Amino acid sequence: MSRAHQPPLVTGISPNEGTSWTKVTIRGENLGTGPADLVGLSICGHNCLLTAEWMSASKIVCHVGPAKDDKGEIIVSTKSGGHGTSTVSFKLLKAEKIGILDQSAVWVDEMNYYDMRTDRNKGISPLSLRPSNPLGIDVDKGKVPLKDLEAIFPGVSGDFTSENFSATWYLIENHSVTSFDQLRMAASNLKKQATRKNEGSLAYVKGGLSTFFEAQDALAAIHQRLESDGTEKVEGSMTQRLENVLNRASDTADTLFQEVLGRKDKADSTRNALNVLQRFKFLFNLPLNIERNIHKGDYDVVINDYEKAKSLFGNTEVPVFKKVYAEVETRIGALRSLLLDKLLETPSTLHDQKRYIRYLSDLHAPGDPAWQCIYAQHKWILGLMQNCKEEFINDQRVGLGAIALDLEGDPRPSALSRIRDTASLKRGCSLRTPRPSTRRYEMPQQVQFVEKLSDVVIGQLPNFWKLWISYVNGSLFSETGEKSGQVEKSKKNARQRQNDFKKMIEEVTHRLVKLVRGALLPSTLTELELRLYGGWESKTELTGPWLTHVIHTVRIIFEALVALEIPNDLLQVIQDLLLELRHHCLLVTLHHTAEDVKRLAEKEDWVVDNEGITSLPAQFEQCMVQMLQSLKEPMETKPGEVNILQLDQAQDQASELCVDIMRVFVNCLEQLSNKTDGDIDTSHISVDLASPDSFSGLQEDFCATPEQRLLIILSNCQYLEKHTFLNMAEHFEKHGFTGTDKITQMSVHAVKELDESLFDAYIERKSDPIVGSLEPGIYAGYFDWRDCSTPTGVRNYLKEALVNIITVHAEVFTVSKELVPRVLTRIVDGVAEEMSRLMQCVSSFSMNGAIQARLEINALRDVVASYLSSESHANFKQALEALPQLHSGADQKLLEELLNRFKSSMQLQLTCFQPSNVQPVKR
Repeated sequence: MSRAHQPPLVTGISPNEGTSWTKVTIRGENLGTGPADLVGLSICGHNCLLTAEWMSASKIVCHVGPAKDDKGEIIVSTKSGGHGTSTVSFKLLKAEKIGILDQSAVWVDEMNYYDMRTDRNKGISPLSLRPSNPLGIDVDKGKVPLKDLEAIFPGVSGDFTSENFSATWYLIENHSVTSFDQLRMAASNLKKQATRKNEGSLAYVKGGLSTFFEAQDALAAIHQRLESDGTEKVEGSMTQRLENVLNRASDTADTLFQEVLGRKDKADSTRNALNVLQRFKFLFNLPLNIERNIHKGDYDVVINDYEKAKSLFGNTEVPVFKKVYAEVETRIGALRSLLLDKLLETPSTLHDQKRYIRYLSDLHAPGDPAWQCIYAQHKWILGLMQNCKEEFINDQRVGLGAIALDLEGDPRPSALSRIRDTASLKRGCSLRTPRPSTRRYEMPQQVQFVEKLSDVVIGQLPNFWKLWISYVNGSLFSETGEKSGQVEKSKKNARQRQNDFKKMIEEVTHRLVKLVRGALLPSTLTELELRLYGGWESKTELTGPWLTHVIHTVRIIFEALVALEIPNDLLQVIQDLLLELRHHCLLVTLHHTAEDVKRLAEKEDWVVDNEGITSLPAQFEQCMVQMLQSLKEPMETKPGEVNILQLDQAQDQASELCVDIMRVFVNCLEQLSNKTDGDIDTSHISVDLASPDSFSGLQEDFCATPEQRLLIILSNCQYLEKHTFLNMAEHFEKHGFTGTDKITQMSVHAVKELDESLFDAYIERKSDPIVGSLEPGIYAGYFDWRDCSTPTGVRNYLKEALVNIITVHAEVFTVSKELVPRVLTRIVDGVAEEMSRLMQCVSSFSMNGAIQARLEINALRDVVASYLSSESHANFKQALEALPQLHSGADQKLLEELLNRFKSSMQLQLTCFQPSNVQPVKR
């Protein structure tokens, strides 16, 4: 369906309540393509189509009719879209009845009316000339709507005092259901009234005719007598005497009635003055009423009275009215000044600001009060932000220190907490940053400052923005302002000042960002900016959790401003700040993690489990996991933000610091391996009796020897290489870190170097004594291969060497059975190499010497067969090749008997050399 054929939709009505015949403006969508397309309009169930005036497809103006329903929808019907719907409703108010003595905002045009009964021009009440019932019968109002009558009889009126009076309209309006007999009686009443009026005038004339005739006859006789005597112009004549008599009579009459007439004139003057005062008492009482209503705060009443007085007496030429009206204007001027002061007063609510702007608009105040208010609010917000910084700086200088707060239950009803609660309800989760524990912490002043700053911005900037939006769309003004064109003037001014307001918002956001930078990132500001926005004396760098808290707070500010639909280009500076804070938090957290890892060496208790691992690798992994968890919120990419781990610089720095952390842990292991018995603090070592893994092979007063510590560290190194580093790689990838392969490779390389170094040190301690004891043992008692008795068994030197190897096996097995093949293989390699060297150094052997040498070499080789490497195989082979061959069967039989006897006699001791599932470790 195209847009032109969509059903009408009413989305707004202004005002949304009122009495019958209230003029309303309906706004919506698809309200018709023209006046002819509008076929229906109902409000609260009453058809208002007759009064509807189609303005556009989104606006219709009409009058609300006398509907029965108190509240109902606004339904528009068009030819193109059909029957529409409404998302708003209109509330019909019942009109209050006003008595004769009640004040009302409605007044009549006070013009002069003339009393037809006298010749005196006297102003009387217009209602006195209107008979209440000219027909003399009962009035029976019908149900014909006034609008229908106006449509049927255009240009006429049912008011019998009007020049365009229509008798038909009057009868339909007042006697539509009156019977014919009653109407006949009404006609008879009209005739009687006309007859009485005519008869009264005629009788008045008839009664005075005789007097007129007598006076005329007397004057005619006098005139005739004077003409016959010819003495009308002679001194002392009758005419002259008559004139004198008349003058004396007049003077006497004046003397007699002067006091009475004076009192009458004075009474008439007083009566006229009282009539004027009574008739125009509204104007004369208006200055005092204005003063009283201003004191009570009833500014709407003052404005309505002023508008009434201005419409009646604004252009008057009567001096007394001019004088009183001038006093009214003086009081109104004082009210304008008072309202402007209240408008520019801070702090104030958005409701009060709009109210004062509307008052000033209705009072036609000079200038642009709305813009003055916007400018004052802008300066006030900037001042609040700067004063917030100065307050914390001063507190820091006087040494008030940080404020102890329970971060789990901050009870402050700040704007920030309200935004948090609202956002959490929208998302279904809490936005608050997880705290390390429920203990009370000291919040750093920089963090307190950012929270206070966020309260200022979130508490003030939304109202500032909404005030501007109201200024732009003209909703600050009343209907009076709309009629006077102030709305269009406001919209025009807003368009002209759009760039100025944009600069105001930019100044607020830049001030916010620079103040935060001055507290947390001072290195990003210039020297001049540091003097204005810096000044923090704290030398302690914030930790990762506090920086995360700051990032969380700044994000709340950004979300609150985005919700106001402020353009993104004005908020980009906050996005840049968030990016730098997240980057800084990442680096600081990694640095602090390296320090925490360095202190892990102090927590080593040397208690191993069944796999020969202490708690140190697990503590290290836990430390790294906690670090990644703490970075989860700062590294999270919110809408409109950049993934910080995809930035080359941040990625390289994070990878290098992660590798440094791994190396720090490897250095911890190396330091532990170099500590002597005196350097080991065993006061914190404890054995968990409930855990068999932690108690295996340990005595009650266990204290690891240096060789055991080397084995424990070697076991930990193997565990790091095989498990911990792989787990860490998974954790890094899970949290979005890149370059995990590089981190793992370099970490494994560092561990392998330490492992080789420690392993060589352990082998040197264990293998050298065993290998060194072979040659002295072989030649003990001046033994000579060329001159020796018949062999009777393996000599003691070899048994001692095997016992020493068994001792090493036991020591290694006690710590980690996985290290046994690797350690014994290296020791066997050394022994085999030494035996090969010793045999090759013998110049000649007797047959008994050859049998003895072959017996000992074979016995040694067979016992340690499970731990032979290719190198030891070759050495044993070279040793045997250096011996003469046994050609006699008796010699070979003797060799086998002696070899079997040796194995049988030392079967128990040699059990540890039996093959197992553990294969030799290839290094």
